[in-house]
Amino acid sequence: MSSAVNVPPGQDMFESVACYLCGATASHDLVIGQDDLTGKPGNFLFVTCDACGLAYQSPRLRLEHIGAYYDDDYIAHRKTTNWGILTPFYQSAMNKHDREKDKLVSRYLKLNSNSRVLDVGCGSGSFLQRLRQKYQVDASGVDFKNLTHLPFFDQVTFHQGLFYEQNLPESSYDLVTMWHFLEHDYDPVKTLETARHVLKPGGHLVIEVPRLDSLSNRLFKERWPGLQAPQHTVLFSRETLQKFIERSGLELVEYLPYGAFPAYFYLFAGVAFKLRKGRGIDLKRAILPYFLGQILLWPLLVFERYLNIAMQTVVCRKRESSESQNNRSQV
Repeated sequence: MSSAVNVPPGQDMFESVACYLCGATASHDLVIGQDDLTGKPGNFLFVTCDACGLAYQSPRLRLEHIGAYYDDDYIAHRKTTNWGILTPFYQSAMNKHDREKDKLVSRYLKLNSNSRVLDVGCGSGSFLQRLRQKYQVDASGVDFKNLTHLPFFDQVTFHQGLFYEQNLPESSYDLVTMWHFLEHDYDPVKTLETARHVLKPGGHLVIEVPRLDSLSNRLFKERWPGLQAPQHTVLFSRETLQKFIERSGLELVEYLPYGAFPAYFYLFAGVAFKLRKGRGIDLKRAILPYFLGQILLWPLLVFERYLNIAMQTVVCRKRESSESQNNRSQV
């Protein structure tokens, strides 16, 4: 367990919130989640909005208290690089994750040296560094925690803080990505409005989040890795995710019932969370069983894109103005 948080958060550290999607306050209890990954103490309630069906955490930790749950134990910041004899397998898995992101994005737009890319919730920055080296893009990242000591931020512009509080230029980016970011957000409506603001007309936004109405959630329930309490503030079903996109004014290009992140992680972690019951996982001890399980489940994972196991992705586009469309048609 991390030393940063060793007692449950007090009631004065929480705040009740209205529905992020429709603003209603009436809701009913859905599930109580815990920090199953690191074992930090505390119970965190998720509710379902009576008006629109959105699932979200309420009460939630106030913004000034959530940072303690993104310490060095937090997996997305992956400070540890030495995993003994399994280090090559770990590095291969991390590289494959970035390759899958690249492959997904490349289906919708062609990146080159003139492209500007912004990754919101960029974590370690490895995806941005891949795009910078492969396509020579102008790469930028946003994260609330300063991670510039990590090697992937070489020649990558980094913005620290909340996305919607950054001084970013309007209509400037060809691509904005949010890989498992929106479920952490404290104001997803404002975040999507900001993404639309900074995208060029015709620019793309790619969002990947866990899927509430998925097989893994039905299997693991209160130990579903998609809860990831208290960091996750919103739980998106396919329906509610698409409602957010409609509200944002962005055009939905395609909905995908999978993502670049391996759904297998949710199967492995769900079993581990069930066994550990909130006591956390020692990642160094878990890494060998993780890879062995992945080999055993390989025949199932081949069909991941068709089984609705855990992930979902939406690809959106900022609508071009009528003037821009007319100018293109005359070229």
